[in-house]
Amino acid sequence: MSGLRLGTVVRMKKPHPCGGDRWQVVRVGADYKIKCLTCGRVVMLTHDELAKRAKGTEEA
Repeated sequence: MSGLRLGTVVRMKKPHPCGGDRWQVVRVGADYKIKCLTCGRVVMLTHDELAKRAKGTEEA
């Protein structure tokens, strides 16, 4: 799960309460800021948390 760039879509193992499991990376740095593509919720996760929760990626 290294090399995430802005705009990368990440598919999570567990769905968000809104039902969506696809998130877009909107900020990269010490933490990742990701946005739910279903409801628009924004969450910040550390690299380790994101690597643990993510199932895979796809380019947007």
